[in-house]
Amino acid sequence: MAVDTSAKFAGSLRRTSSALELDPRLLSMIGALLAIWIFFDYVSGGIFLSPRNLWNLSVQTSVTALIATGMVLIIVSRNIDLSVGSLLAFLGILGGFVQTEILTFEGAHSWWISIVVMVVAGGVFGGAQGYIIAKFSIPAFVVTLGGLMFWRGAGWLFTQGRTVTPLDSTFSLIGGGSIGEFWSWIAGAVAFALLCLFTFWKRSSRGSLGFKIKPLGLEIGMLCVWGALIALFVRTMNAYDFPRSDDGRGIPVPVLIMIIASCVMIYLATMTRFGRYIYGYGGNPEAAELAGVSTLKITVMSFAIIGILTAIGAMISTSRLNAAPLSIGQLLELQVIAAAVIGGTSLSGGVGTIVGAIIGAVLMQSLQNGMVLVGVQSAPQQMIMAAVLIFAVWFDVFYQKKRR
Repeated sequence: MAVDTSAKFAGSLRRTSSALELDPRLLSMIGALLAIWIFFDYVSGGIFLSPRNLWNLSVQTSVTALIATGMVLIIVSRNIDLSVGSLLAFLGILGGFVQTEILTFEGAHSWWISIVVMVVAGGVFGGAQGYIIAKFSIPAFVVTLGGLMFWRGAGWLFTQGRTVTPLDSTFSLIGGGSIGEFWSWIAGAVAFALLCLFTFWKRSSRGSLGFKIKPLGLEIGMLCVWGALIALFVRTMNAYDFPRSDDGRGIPVPVLIMIIASCVMIYLATMTRFGRYIYGYGGNPEAAELAGVSTLKITVMSFAIIGILTAIGAMISTSRLNAAPLSIGQLLELQVIAAAVIGGTSLSGGVGTIVGAIIGAVLMQSLQNGMVLVGVQSAPQQMIMAAVLIFAVWFDVFYQKKRR
């Protein structure tokens, strides 16, 4: 009887995920995340799911989730990038140097000029690493391992080891400010409206091409669920107040940046020729090359994209600290890779989703945040996170074997 019940439940899960066009692993991760939240909220006496902690958790997750969306494309194309942590430190120092050493004259809009410099430099440096990998057939592991050492050393030469500070006061809002209660509701309404338009546009496009479409009731039901989640998110962000203030903080600026960047990355991965080439090449490199896919172009573009995302992460990280220390971004590359892998990105290439990487980043940060709240020491935290990563890789191997 127990076996029959288990089989029925597994069959129901497969049918549900198929109807919703969701990967069963994605549903499993969401279930695991909810279980972690409930557990830590219980053992912390309700602190974990308080608006204050969830606000801080979202900000803490933003940089890792942001760069993990780019790491998905890198790993899907059978590459790896170990340099993102060091590149983030160098770009942060570069932006701080522009603000404090170059544009020091009165009235300079140093904060936005430094952002432009960081983003352009991130794209160029990332693309350069991709060019070396593709042009000279050097393994990405070797090139980006060299980048890990090179960019950290370049940052030291820039500053001789000192911390670049203070940064522009307007710039600091990017890492720790919020858009306010009213504009948070406006942002939520706009997001829901765009989601509805995209859903019905996609439904119309699939119908006109003769593809199978979901039942209308299911589409509307999913939109209602998304609308409720968006409203709950905005309400929670607004519920955390500034100390000595009656006004809700609203959606944090770094979280809003991460959400917008993630939407762009989802579009690139699922709705463009570049995204199809990435997944096609990662799934079968030989067939993709025979079909005329340019390995050089794909590799350069994917590394340029993660370089730009790393620059945005550097912008958020340094503005939160109001400084650009050389130590910033240490071990970030491991956190980003772990988030992508835990989110279902296969290290063998060809498989991975942007949404999964974001959930993986939230799951990792939730574990770390919860362990801090309940008083787990740093060393056991690292051991538990390592165990979770190993389990995620094992599960990916097991899942791929089952699919065959």
